[in-house]
Amino acid sequence: EALRYLCEPVPAPRGIEEFLHYFCGDASKADGLTTTEPLRVAFYKAVTTFVRSYTAVAQNLEEAGYSASDAEAITAEVAYYAEMRGAIKKHSGEELDIKPYEADMRYLLNTYIQADAAVPFGEMGDMPLTELIVVTGIHDAIARKLNQKGTLSRNSIAEGIINNVRKTIIRDQLTDPKFYEQMSKLLDDLIKQSREDTAAYEAFLKQAEVLAKQLVAKQSANGAPASLHGRREATVIFNNLGSLPRTTFVYPTGAEEQAALALKIDTVIRENAPSGWKGDQAREAQVQNALFKAMDRDREATAALFAIIKQQVGYG
Repeated sequence: EALRYLCEPVPAPRGIEEFLHYFCGDASKADGLTTTEPLRVAFYKAVTTFVRSYTAVAQNLEEAGYSASDAEAITAEVAYYAEMRGAIKKHSGEELDIKPYEADMRYLLNTYIQADAAVPFGEMGDMPLTELIVVTGIHDAIARKLNQKGTLSRNSIAEGIINNVRKTIIRDQLTDPKFYEQMSKLLDDLIKQSREDTAAYEAFLKQAEVLAKQLVAKQSANGAPASLHGRREATVIFNNLGSLPRTTFVYPTGAEEQAALALKIDTVIRENAPSGWKGDQAREAQVQNALFKAMDRDREATAALFAIIKQQVGYG
């Protein structure tokens, strides 16, 4: 489908927002990005093939039988699709996900079709949109990431922000399911917010900035007890203890007691996790056995919490 869309005759340039909607879906729907992912992947591959095929003959188009006007038109078409591809990656939050696999694309584009050079922003140029919002503020982040050429409507910019936030939630949800469930609900509230006029749009941007800051800081709106401040992994345990399936595991009712249990479990993991334990069956069993005792010997609750603990970078 994406290949057909790409290879159809183009009597007049399609608008960038038409591309974004077609390949990223409806931003208000939770599955919009997921259902259109095969289209995006096919489009990325098709454009990459198109660019590489073009560069293979770019310096010999006349010998290949193309007139000067034909060669100029082909070059413009390559540049056009390359630009659409870049815009879709940014709009869907996939710019960084596929960057490592396409190291030669910027060189090819700059060398053969004189694409605009990347604007140098230092390390900020490699930041996801959500992090860039925190560092620069939402208006600068939009200008630097989503709308460098100033061609997108307010609604398209809003959908790009929503898609990037959703991509972050989808990508990281297994590291702290309860936290990202809360963030998903806040995103749903953000989507429902009116953007009809300038005042409503500015209110939307302010709320989007707040949500991005919560995502980057991994701090829920409800916060956590002071005893957990600075203890990221213990906070993740605290966030998810109450939603674990359980049979014998007794979950405390008070927040301070819950925090104390989270800290206890955090200590158990740190004291019993050998170096390089993740992915090693015997060492994982050692950690799981220690966790089993701390979880009132509840196998179901232990398995569920262990799956979350394995996702934590801080546990080596």
